[in-house]
Amino acid sequence: MRALICKKYAPPSELSLEQMKDPIPTKSQLLVGVKAAGINFPDVLAIEGKYQVKTEPPFVPGNEAAGIVEAIGEDVTRFKPGDHVIVTSSGGAFAEKCIAEESTSIAMMPELDFAQGAGFMVTYGTSYHALHQSAKLQEGETILVLGAAGGVGITAVEIAKAKGARVIAAASSDDKLAFARDAGADECINYTKVPLKETVKELTQGKGADVVYDPVGGSLADEALRATAWHGRYLVIGFACGDIPKFPANIMLLKEASVIGVWWGTWAAKNPKLHFQNLNEIAALIKNGQLLPKITEQYPIDDYQDAFKVITERRAKGKVVLTMTS
Repeated sequence: MRALICKKYAPPSELSLEQMKDPIPTKSQLLVGVKAAGINFPDVLAIEGKYQVKTEPPFVPGNEAAGIVEAIGEDVTRFKPGDHVIVTSSGGAFAEKCIAEESTSIAMMPELDFAQGAGFMVTYGTSYHALHQSAKLQEGETILVLGAAGGVGITAVEIAKAKGARVIAAASSDDKLAFARDAGADECINYTKVPLKETVKELTQGKGADVVYDPVGGSLADEALRATAWHGRYLVIGFACGDIPKFPANIMLLKEASVIGVWWGTWAAKNPKLHFQNLNEIAALIKNGQLLPKITEQYPIDDYQDAFKVITERRAKGKVVLTMTS
């Protein structure tokens, strides 16, 4: 099989596409013939050696894929060869074949194609957990979504609307905001043109946002925190801009606000029953037409450098996936 190999910590442009032996599943594992694999910003961090949990090179990156089961371990009971599946893995997804645990795999919904399946688990899993368990977002509340057109941001817009919230989408261009509005955003803020805090306050008649969803970090974080309402909940999703914000404790005191970290992968591993309950609820929303994975960029694995540039240059709208030729 062919696979992208990270031989040293470096930008994604320095990955190597090479032939390597097919992996072999152990007792509880699946061997999946990958049809598509989702690229997420943490993949870039992992390849550059900047992610919270480091994998020593050489390794095959990628943590989510969709494909067809080719072989199973002897203890696997939920799947058989030929099944279409969506999987999360501890690396290895950017390849024509990958290994996944049965416990982190689900049957692919008939409403989705392979590209949509590859863009489903991490982004929707993260946003659903963030809004459901972490923020406990309620119908009628207002949520501010930063980076609203990106992979996780656009799913937060969709899920918040499905929960009956009012969504204020914030992004760096009018084009991205049009994409967010098409996904259901009620109000849009181009924070390169207008001040974020003041505009949120204006749109909420001075109250502020009940929830802030922030996968961006950096200088916007302080403005967004100051734009929260009394008892506001600020969700730390990630740091796409590269800078980790430092939150002023006095603002949290004055608003009795909460800053909540969201690390979906670890939460899912510690709470498998709740995780699968979330996935079932997301699947029901997809079946009802309330959610639909938005795949705006598909690249064959040979063009991986172009695919990663969409992520690193922060041009992504929706999900970027690699497709396999096998």
